[in-house]
Amino acid sequence: MGDATNIARLRKLCMSFPEANERISHGEPTWFAGKGKVFAMLDNHHHGSKHLAVWLPQPYGVQEALIAKNPKRFFKPPYMGPSGWVAVVLDGKTPWKLLEQLMRDGYALIASAKLKKALADR
Repeated sequence: MGDATNIARLRKLCMSFPEANERISHGEPTWFAGKGKVFAMLDNHHHGSKHLAVWLPQPYGVQEALIAKNPKRFFKPPYMGPSGWVAVVLDGKTPWKLLEQLMRDGYALIASAKLKKALADR
């Protein structure tokens, strides 16, 4: 899969969450939970990065566990990494089911009570 295909698949996944919307932030497509916080940020080789990746907020400890298990797939993103976010490399072997679960966990972490209920009800 090329970058365009992975980005299209990521966009479709992000937009499947309740009241998700996409805006450009820091020059990259970024997805928000309703009018609230960010739950996913695209890293399309930003600042010369060798990766196409998505950055996701995660509960405490998840970032470290994922990176320890597979440092080629997961990394600590600049700027957001100290807050527990994890970056997931998107390539031809992207674990889409796992990515969807990580995105769900990140969405639930930052979403309003109303959006958390909508997520649980779907």
